[in-house]
Amino acid sequence: MRARRIEEAVFKMLMVLATLLVAASLLAVLAIVLIKGLPALTLDMVTKTPKGGYYLGKEGGVLNAIAGSLCLGIGATVAALLLSLPIVFYLQDEYGGRSRLAGMVRLSLDVLWGIPSIVYGAFGFAIMLYFGLRASLLGGIIALCLVELPIMARAMHEVVRMVPAELKEASYALGATRLETGRQVVWRYALPGVITAILLAFGRGIGDAAAVLFTAGYTDYLPSSLTEPAASLPLAVFFQIGTPFPQVQQRAYASGAILLAIVLLLSAIFRLLARRSEVHVLR
Repeated sequence: MRARRIEEAVFKMLMVLATLLVAASLLAVLAIVLIKGLPALTLDMVTKTPKGGYYLGKEGGVLNAIAGSLCLGIGATVAALLLSLPIVFYLQDEYGGRSRLAGMVRLSLDVLWGIPSIVYGAFGFAIMLYFGLRASLLGGIIALCLVELPIMARAMHEVVRMVPAELKEASYALGATRLETGRQVVWRYALPGVITAILLAFGRGIGDAAAVLFTAGYTDYLPSSLTEPAASLPLAVFFQIGTPFPQVQQRAYASGAILLAIVLLLSAIFRLLARRSEVHVLR
């Protein structure tokens, strides 16, 4: 009995230490970025595009990168969501979830999840070269969609699997079809988890630099069309931190602070939506 208590205390201590380590890592990242970036964060940085000599320390901002990141992240997330929904529907046991094809789909999603994003960027770049295309906003959206798709689909699938079978059986007993049950019962119950999966994929997409380096390119102008290059905040940080000018390097941390603020703001909005959608979850 005493050995069990000691074992329980040891594992409880390990869980507390792991939690503190994660919290400390987040606080350390926030502290470093804010301490180094806030002195350089001005209104011009979020309201102006880079002017001549911006990367030499002169006037301008990163409005082009902010707009580009939002266009890339939102566009890729919407595209990934539209592709994930039918996949998750098919992977349910009521449809093709027990078939060999479904098993291959799950394996493919797991493999795709583990592929580095630079590989997606190189793949997209090779396809663009084959068709004679140049870097563009559309190319970046497609590349990020491939990055987000396995994350979103796999996370949503695990959430849907947690829906109690009794709810589905009750719906069938009332005469509902499989499609009606999936839309009105399963998805409404799983909506908080689905929102979290979307947030997880969006955070990965908007913060990715490797996938858009070759596909979306970079420009000092605001995105004007799907066929034109688009800037992004991760690449703005990369280009600014690589300059030999301390003032521009400080702006890189300010750009990172802007990216963190966007992610945290959208996370808060998504969390609020998830909490409101929990009215459909039985407690």
